[in-house]
Amino acid sequence: MQFKTAGVIGAGAWGTALAQVAGSAGLDVLLQAREPEVVESIRARRINEAFLPGIVLDDHVSVTSDLADLGACDLILAVPPAQHMRSTLAAFAAHHRAGVPVILCSKGIERGSLKLMTDVLAETLPAAPAAVLSGPSFAGEVARGLPSAVTLACADEALGEALMETLSAPAFRPYLATDLIGAEVGGAIKNVLAIACGISEGRGLGRSAHAALITRGFAEMTRMGVALGGQAETVAGLCGLGDLVLTCSSPQSRNMSLGLALGQGQTVEQALAGKRSVAEGYESAPAVRELARKMGVEMPISLAVAALLAGETTVQGMIDALLSRPLKVERH
Repeated sequence: MQFKTAGVIGAGAWGTALAQVAGSAGLDVLLQAREPEVVESIRARRINEAFLPGIVLDDHVSVTSDLADLGACDLILAVPPAQHMRSTLAAFAAHHRAGVPVILCSKGIERGSLKLMTDVLAETLPAAPAAVLSGPSFAGEVARGLPSAVTLACADEALGEALMETLSAPAFRPYLATDLIGAEVGGAIKNVLAIACGISEGRGLGRSAHAALITRGFAEMTRMGVALGGQAETVAGLCGLGDLVLTCSSPQSRNMSLGLALGQGQTVEQALAGKRSVAEGYESAPAVRELARKMGVEMPISLAVAALLAGETTVQGMIDALLSRPLKVERH
């Protein structure tokens, strides 16, 4: 099973970084961008000035604004914001060839339907073999060729192995898994938890509180992953714990930086103003809350973040509520 060409849907920072990875791995890559200025910038200067400035793209990477142009590609990486995944894949459906794999690279839970991105793919492109790419990776670092490792989840192990070999680059190391649900849940929930860690940092609550949020947040993530049919071992890997540690530990994370602003006293509107890139935790938090209630999964940190973003509580009210919860035995 060989792949020579890859189409990347979505030219934000992460989509552009993955196009760079695929190009450096030897694929001919076609990157689709909605924004005319991104297309112009890449064609004229080989740089996505809007979303990934300073990175000169590999010669194997070209750009288009037309989804139809990706129809001839051997492999598709889907990287639109999670809340736009359905509409994007629906628009691409007329151009997709049956059997061409789609790797889902966006992290989130669809609002309203409460579905994972693999569910969205199955409903919009039923003839597409699915894979999920998730793990601790900042777009700028990946695009610059700094070492990173991610989970590549695919139910078809033979296809997964082929995709892993195809996307492996000198500094980009995919690890194969077969548990798509576990891979998706980790990537979606860590964004919400990163907002909580940013709030703690902005409020000056200290490193002990930060470590507690990561650890108890990981317990929430694991409970939900297992409740949805995923494996705890997957959530404990790169796509869960690894991604959680990274996203909760650096202001490079859009989600942590959002929380940092909230912890320092900004309103949600002020913290989001002028941001071109999407903080997926803000978009996914309401869906995570609804899903936790639907599944009966205890997720106090995630629910507190959702309440704050919805204007139902204050930062101090959120902190007080979490610290006044009943004492419990520690277990996953």
